[in-house]
Amino acid sequence: MAMEFLFGSRSSKTFKPKKNIPEGTHQYDLMKHAAATLGSGNLRNAVALPDGEDLNEWVAVNTVDFFNQINMLYGTITEFCTEESCGIMSAGPKYEYHWADGLTVKKPIKCSAPKYIDYLMTWVQDQLDDETLFPSKIGVPFPKNFLASAKTILKRLFRVYAHIYHQHFSEVVTLGEEAHLNTSFKHFIFFVQEFNLIERRELAPLQELIDKLTAKDERQI
Repeated sequence: MAMEFLFGSRSSKTFKPKKNIPEGTHQYDLMKHAAATLGSGNLRNAVALPDGEDLNEWVAVNTVDFFNQINMLYGTITEFCTEESCGIMSAGPKYEYHWADGLTVKKPIKCSAPKYIDYLMTWVQDQLDDETLFPSKIGVPFPKNFLASAKTILKRLFRVYAHIYHQHFSEVVTLGEEAHLNTSFKHFIFFVQEFNLIERRELAPLQELIDKLTAKDERQI
């Protein structure tokens, strides 16, 4: 799968349990296709919807993969992301995030980064485990609101990348994880750009980095 392609046989420490796609399902085959195309090194091709495939299913498989990647990346720096060091969930001095899920927490609350990311990853996990929203069985249709839900998940997962880049990049470099982080984020950005899944203003905290990553790619085409 794409995450194994990126991270090889490294430490399997994750922040939350890894989300697995059951073997023998069409989504599992799609995931293997994604890993194979990622291995080709051309990310623009790797994120494109494969011929004859359903967009919802492709977005679902990749959303699970990004959850697993971010889960692993954040898992490597949790000891540095503490109540003391990261008392607010931020991405640089200009951007601060408050948590709300619309169900148990309706009014956005200000909280530390580790708490926010814990709430966020638990919330995403619950969505991914919901068979009515992310059906894994063949023939079970995706709900009409699937893409809207996936967009919200990806918008929030982006915030974990933004926090890691702004607040923990020096630790990432020290741990030798810089290439993994950059490859994962570039894959994520190319994917959300391909299907317009996150509004540009939401990407503002990392816009400079996004411009660099995408410009470099365009020069190579």
